[in-house]
Amino acid sequence: MKYDQRGVSASKDEVHAAIRHLDKGLYPNAFCKILPDFAAGSAKHCNLLHADTAGTKTSPAYLYWRETGDLSVWPGVAQDAIVMNLDDMACVGCTDNILLSSTIGRNKTLISGDVIAAVIRGTSDFVEKMQANGVDIHLAGGETADVGDIVRTIDVGFTAFARMKRSDVLVNQIRPGDVIVGLASFGQSVYEDDYNGGMGSNGLTAARHDVLARSYAEKYPESFDPKLPAEVVYTGNKNLTDKVNTGNRDITVGKLMLSPTRTYLPVLREILHEHRKKIHGLIHVTGGGQTKVLKFVKDVHIIKDNLFELPPLFRLIQESSQTSWREMYQVFNMGHRMEIYLSARHADTVMAVAGKYGIEARVIGKVRSAEGEKVTVKSPFGKFEY
Repeated sequence: MKYDQRGVSASKDEVHAAIRHLDKGLYPNAFCKILPDFAAGSAKHCNLLHADTAGTKTSPAYLYWRETGDLSVWPGVAQDAIVMNLDDMACVGCTDNILLSSTIGRNKTLISGDVIAAVIRGTSDFVEKMQANGVDIHLAGGETADVGDIVRTIDVGFTAFARMKRSDVLVNQIRPGDVIVGLASFGQSVYEDDYNGGMGSNGLTAARHDVLARSYAEKYPESFDPKLPAEVVYTGNKNLTDKVNTGNRDITVGKLMLSPTRTYLPVLREILHEHRKKIHGLIHVTGGGQTKVLKFVKDVHIIKDNLFELPPLFRLIQESSQTSWREMYQVFNMGHRMEIYLSARHADTVMAVAGKYGIEARVIGKVRSAEGEKVTVKSPFGKFEY
């Protein structure tokens, strides 16, 4: 895979091999590791401690800022890192009473104080917006370090903590007969300010190198690993300020790629409060794309045969790179970033909740019995099995 040539992995096989011996927590098949209640010692409660970053999304943000002087892309990077934590936690039923702490490492010679201020402002703005939508989140400070010897530009990460009742934990029990409701990653929800291209915070290494022109390598060598083979570095033909038509408006390539990772917290909070017992599984479609679910099932065949129409951003990436469609579905979310597994008779109920928040939802597939685990994607571009 071209993705591997760039020093990243959709499957993270080496990481999973390294942690295979570690304790998997109270509920091994939960989407996040669940710990005993070390905070208060209650046998009826549990703790979640989750950490994640914006990944390499900071690199195109850096390029866009350097090219345009536009600081507005940086608050979204804070949201990217936060959402990669919180939406994972939501997949085990945690949607309230969450503490957040940030860790920002920057190269001070390249990243100004204005950028740090914009990232921190984005953090508080996101928390306030979620609080306005009924999600209880609190900031617990953080650390900003000048580590130019280690970080080429900037790294933005968050750690999240929550304490919840064990009886409220959602453990994946995906079963034959379930349908899969997908929640769109693109469009504009009622709590978003602009159109969202659907990128999320996975696959940015591939996206920026496949789409953006070689000139960015020459102008900003600090934006990529100098040990990468030249043939996989900025191989596209687009400028960050080129326009892409999204159906009802034109958006620059840079802004489309840097759309803040959509959170599904308000939607999932309502669904879990009202319909928790109907849900058999929640999968955050991040690293591994459409194959992510394979880590949480046993002896089932996941069939995805009614996916959303491909958003313009992912079509742009594929056309620019000529990456195989099989690899595209394994790296990118391709139009939906949250999957809800449940009985068919309850699908309309959860889709209606998503609709209230302006998020398109549809039944994208089904679960069948099998020997072993398999995902089949049936798309307009071919049928792919993983």
